[in-house]
Amino acid sequence: MPSSITHPADDVSSRRTLIHMPRYEFRCRACGATFEVNRPMTEAGEPASCPQGHADTVKLLSTVALTGRGGGSVGALPTTPPSGGGGCCGGGCGC
Repeated sequence: MPSSITHPADDVSSRRTLIHMPRYEFRCRACGATFEVNRPMTEAGEPASCPQGHADTVKLLSTVALTGRGGGSVGALPTTPPSGGGGCCGGGCGC
């Protein structure tokens, strides 16, 4: 049977794993490079070396923003604000 080298991204099961694996962003204190590492959440606190081989890195805090402009999907924000009721003053203040 001939042997072949398969890139992990070519394997469908590996691709699914990579897509759902969290991505962590790091910055190297030695050279200032910013880079990303895909790894399981169980390894989130592990150190990461930069692509240039420096070990003095720090994990950056990444933020995610989601908007409610989905086309009627489950969990989408309402298109019109509710009228009256609720809030601290019966809905007059908009809270």
